[in-house]
Amino acid sequence: MAARYDVLIVGGGIAGLSLASALAGRCSVVLVEAEQELAYHTSSRSARQLIPSYGPPVVQELTVRTLELLAARDAELPEPVLTPRSFMLIGSEAEVAAEASGHMQPITVERALELCPALKPGTFAAAGLDTGSFGCNAPLLLDEHRKRALAAGADIVTGARVHSAQRLGSGWQVGAGAEGFEVGVLVNAAGAWADELAVLSGVEKLGLQPYRRTAAIAAVERPLPAATPMVAAADNTFYFRPDGRDVLISPSETVPSGPEDARPRPGDVERLVEKLNAFTSLGITAVRRAWTGLRTEAADGIPVAGFDAEAAGFYWLAGQGGYGFQTSSALAEFAASQILAGQDPSGGTASFGGAADGPVSRTAQALAATRWSIRR
Repeated sequence: MAARYDVLIVGGGIAGLSLASALAGRCSVVLVEAEQELAYHTSSRSARQLIPSYGPPVVQELTVRTLELLAARDAELPEPVLTPRSFMLIGSEAEVAAEASGHMQPITVERALELCPALKPGTFAAAGLDTGSFGCNAPLLLDEHRKRALAAGADIVTGARVHSAQRLGSGWQVGAGAEGFEVGVLVNAAGAWADELAVLSGVEKLGLQPYRRTAAIAAVERPLPAATPMVAAADNTFYFRPDGRDVLISPSETVPSGPEDARPRPGDVERLVEKLNAFTSLGITAVRRAWTGLRTEAADGIPVAGFDAEAAGFYWLAGQGGYGFQTSSALAEFAASQILAGQDPSGGTASFGGAADGPVSRTAQALAATRWSIRR
């Protein structure tokens, strides 16, 4: 016999877990994850930096709201999720001007060299600094969402890949692993597999595209001071930041990929090490470990959050790109309010009642200003 829930969330990354913790206790929730462990893919391969000046305006608004919510959490609990860590952009004057936003202030090259002495003079002509940026304890945040969801009555099932999903009356019948579920709302938080889940469910896909992004932890001869900002090239060719006595480095590549368990490609990290050793005085001596994640984006680069207009009870929470953690709390707050209120433009409603809990108008306005419909 199929288990019955109000909401089934597909995907155990930061998007799915944050929504599960936001909904649990307010309706019945089950989260299913294809892998044997949660946050196996992109969410475990994050740069762990929340940057208000990073991304298009709607993403910046979502980031500001997420930071507000996480700061409120940190004010109440002993172990913080957020750690102040500025973000610095360097490059030509034109490149920095094009990438900087209202959250970033221009600084002199001399000031940039003071903040990051590892940068070599003459390698860049302009810089900008975002002092409202924070490092993020991603494992702590993920585990906290998991614990909160379970404590409030949600169920989490791992090793359960969705193999069937179809409309059944006013809801959905879903098969995942060896389990069957009947639910009012099916949430697609499947990351790089979001379009595949849509097709499996008989829903038109949105054309979401996964992109590769590689990173590594490298040993250096001259460790960066802990207060050194995260430094990124404005032409999107690299970024680096302190990681204890090591550094986290990335070539910032944006290479299209299919949904997969991505791995670094031969030469990517080696070329990055060569570039950074020429650009800085870090003196990278070894790569301790490297990984690749997938950043899945809609064509307009805006996260997709909302009921599908053509499939009643099918909710998209996907396309977060490289902004998953920094938009997660705001998007979970927004999605939970829509799902609990049953705001389904296709004419269907959730199988349960309830009003939105808490103001989410800023997030709603930010999303609506760019995309009135998820199929626009």
